[in-house]
Amino acid sequence: MHELAITEGVVDAVQQRLPDATVTCVRLEIGPLSGVAADSVRFCFDLVAEGTNLSGARLEISEPPARCRCHRCGTEFAPDGPFPMCRCGSMEVAVLCGDQLTITSVEVA
Repeated sequence: MHELAITEGVVDAVQQRLPDATVTCVRLEIGPLSGVAADSVRFCFDLVAEGTNLSGARLEISEPPARCRCHRCGTEFAPDGPFPMCRCGSMEVAVLCGDQLTITSVEVA
């Protein structure tokens, strides 16, 4: 379960930037092609934040849709799974968005 390590990384990153602040909310953006399960991050967050300046903070996760473009035919499309395939059958695609794992904002008291 690599989401535990990822959640630890998020908490560590916020702590390093705001070591003396009381954090009340952390907002993440997790794309469907990031390889990270948002529900697992939600599950891990309170456990990882316990005993830190993020203890008791809300975690809000947005999950924007993915978009890809086929290198073969140029079609732009929304993939229907973790391995994007164009309707022309090509898997040679560029991910335009949807592979991000980003801390978008942090609220402090």
